[in-house]
Amino acid sequence: MPTARKESAVQELRDRLAGSQSLFLTDYAGLTVEEITKLRGELRKDGNTYAVVKNTLFKIAAGDELASHLEQFLAGPTGVVFAGSDPVAPAKALKQFSDDVKPLSVKAAWIDGKLVDTSQVAVLAALPPRTELLAKLVGSLASPLRGLVTVLSGNQSGLVRVLNAVREKKLAEQGS
Repeated sequence: MPTARKESAVQELRDRLAGSQSLFLTDYAGLTVEEITKLRGELRKDGNTYAVVKNTLFKIAAGDELASHLEQFLAGPTGVVFAGSDPVAPAKALKQFSDDVKPLSVKAAWIDGKLVDTSQVAVLAALPPRTELLAKLVGSLASPLRGLVTVLSGNQSGLVRVLNAVREKKLAEQGS
């Protein structure tokens, strides 16, 4: 019979899962409490959270479908990153932490309803931030428009130069 404490933990995990669009499963073995706290701080900057979970309670909270996909990765010490709509930020934070503080292995990720392996998480970590990608998109969309404006204004300025030359010629004829 489950205890009230376990039921509470399962409900908390269900709430976190409901509010997350992406999950990153990590192996936190060998990390100290201070290092996990530092990792949580890095993830919190982008609105993500990190929790050390009991595998059996996580399976219960995840439900049959999600648990069936993630079951093979729910062995040993497991920490879960609960991420929002941008999966690049937590992937970058995990990579940065692994490079700067202590190696942290990512077991797998669940992004937009799809299982993602560690190599794909590494690719995500190499992507530029979302704001930079949006800025590049806006620049790409604006570039042809800027070219069109330049071409169209070139015709206008050419017309102004021709009219100015005609005016100067008439002024020169009147002055002679």
